Amino acid sequence: MNKGRLYLIPTPLSNSDINGYLPARVRDIINGLKYFVVEDLRTARRYISRLKIDTPIDELSFSLFNEHTDIKTIFSLLNPVFQGHDLGLLSDAGMPCIADPGEELVRMAHSNGVTVVPLVGPSSIFLALAASGLSGEKFSFEGYLPAKTPDLIKAIRKLEQQSRQENQSKIFIETPYRSAKIFDTILNTCSPNTSICVACDISALDEFIQTQQVKEWKNNIPDINKKPCIFILQA
Repeated sequence: MNKGRLYLIPTPLSNSDINGYLPARVRDIINGLKYFVVEDLRTARRYISRLKIDTPIDELSFSLFNEHTDIKTIFSLLNPVFQGHDLGLLSDAGMPCIADPGEELVRMAHSNGVTVVPLVGPSSIFLALAASGLSGEKFSFEGYLPAKTPDLIKAIRKLEQQSRQENQSKIFIETPYRSAKIFDTILNTCSPNTSICVACDISALDEFIQTQQVKEWKNNIPDINKKPCIFILQA
């Protein structure tokens, strides 16, 4: 029996119009799938319901894969593929495996001769970088920075030093409830001439993306409290 394929399915970043952010091919592929591995069941069902695909939502099969998944059970998530069915991997927002769960599943797929197909869709990280005006030639993604203030300050100083030495932009993300705190720490830690891009609510109606030096931000601090943000630093 031929193996199915593992599709990496992009998910909208906000509740904006799906048609504006997903190519028709993505919709067509989802329409042909009956098996999904998802980060959150309710989010995935809501997303697929909005697409109005041909198969009733209750006839689709969903398996959970997130930070709480036992690594010993990951291989079993590929069972539909070994039975000849195509399988879709979805995260809560954006691209699977990019600052989201999925890489272990993809690695196992490769190890077992399963074709992995990434689909085109929104990624907040790359949309923010493209709109920042900061280096898109040399950059690194740093994920989440430490939560404790002393460690956070140390991490920001290290990123600023590396950026200055390597002429590289540094990208990092934060949970919405900590966005304002981390931004305040950045402004009180970095050099006045360091450039900072703040990109929040990307693709939503109230999308905000702006790049300024630290000394400029201090005179015009935006309200980003409880908003999902991408930060980009370049010294």
